[in-house]
Amino acid sequence: MSEWGIALIAAGSAIAGSVVTGWYTRSAGIRQAAAARHAGDRQADALLESVHMTLRADSSHRKLALRRQIYADFLGAAETRILTERNGRGQADDAAVLQRALSGVLLEGPPEAAAAAQHLVDCLRRHVKPDELTHAKQEFVSVAQESCQSSTGATTVRSTSTS
Repeated sequence: MSEWGIALIAAGSAIAGSVVTGWYTRSAGIRQAAAARHAGDRQADALLESVHMTLRADSSHRKLALRRQIYADFLGAAETRILTERNGRGQADDAAVLQRALSGVLLEGPPEAAAAAQHLVDCLRRHVKPDELTHAKQEFVSVAQESCQSSTGATTVRSTSTS
């Protein structure tokens, strides 16, 4: 075989080897790009889930703060009416303030707190004995505290179970 033939065979082998190597390199690059894209998608999903969890926790805290404020407003209005029952001195709009505060509790709930608040207002309207008023007020306070504590516990469980 002549030198030209050997050179052509060597050149052809080099070109064929380059094509095969290039093809496998291209395939490996495509697989690496797909893996990187998949890892990026997982990281983005994890970030979005983290943001959603934070927003849910913030929303739960705002709802709990609003519920506590509504309960405190109702309790303040009820206490004003209880004092009015005891000493006969009060403001003309005490009944309206109590009714607005009751409406807040009825809307915010839960049903147990709404029922306890309604019972306290009913006791005030019927002018029951002071001991019964104190008992009705304590019942509302107990239900309200339980409601706020169970809301806090549910938030904690939900946050830890999804992480």
